[in-house]
Amino acid sequence: MKPILTVVAVAAALIATALPAAAQNAGQIARVRSGSSCAGCNLFQGGFSGLEARGLNLSGSRLRQADLSLSVMNRTRFANADMRDVEAYGGVFSGSNFSGADMTNASFVGAYLDGANFSGATLTGANFAGASLDGATGLTQARLNQACGDEATQLPRGLSIRHC
Repeated sequence: MKPILTVVAVAAALIATALPAAAQNAGQIARVRSGSSCAGCNLFQGGFSGLEARGLNLSGSRLRQADLSLSVMNRTRFANADMRDVEAYGGVFSGSNFSGADMTNASFVGAYLDGANFSGATLTGANFAGASLDGATGLTQARLNQACGDEATQLPRGLSIRHC
């Protein structure tokens, strides 16, 4: 009987880890959708596509797997945020602060990031194809070597990015 209980426990654990995780704080997600700052909030898998909210403070927030596509979030603070696997296709983030953010596998295809701060950001696997990063600060060649882009990616002078 004991082996059957072990099999059942293992199966239950596998099913639980295979299911998509739900956003853990719908109220905080709604707050940001209405244009309010929410530093340190749990915005996991939040849908912010098309949001127009400038100057928000989302520092230290968990934005993992959030959809920021086609949003306009100029001068927004994403410092030290968990932005892994974020989809930000065509978003406008000029002057935003991504310092210390984990942007692993994030997609900023066609995004406008002019003047953004990337000091200490993790860019492993980030896709900047067609993105504009003119005047961005905190970008180093070593950091960009972990990301990818294409011939349309605009970078500060002296920096390059490998093709995706």
